[in-house]
Amino acid sequence: MKGDRAIPVTMTQVEKIEMVDKARSSIVLCLSDKVLRDVAKEPTATSILSKLESLYMTKSLAHRQFLKQQLYSFKVVE
Repeated sequence: MKGDRAIPVTMTQVEKIEMVDKARSSIVLCLSDKVLRDVAKEPTATSILSKLESLYMTKSLAHRQFLKQQLYSFKVVE
């Protein structure tokens, strides 16, 4: 998530804009409807990734316990 600093300086401005738009579109296509509502107003791929990180990368004890509960509740279907 380096943003514009990671874009090569040899690219034209049009190529840079096109690449940023494609990156944003690729991320948006991979999101579910519920998640998309949370990040739809973000203008760039970098800001979308930052928003997703702030929403889903919490390290609270309650969140960890919830994830463990979901993991242990999976059942193998044979």
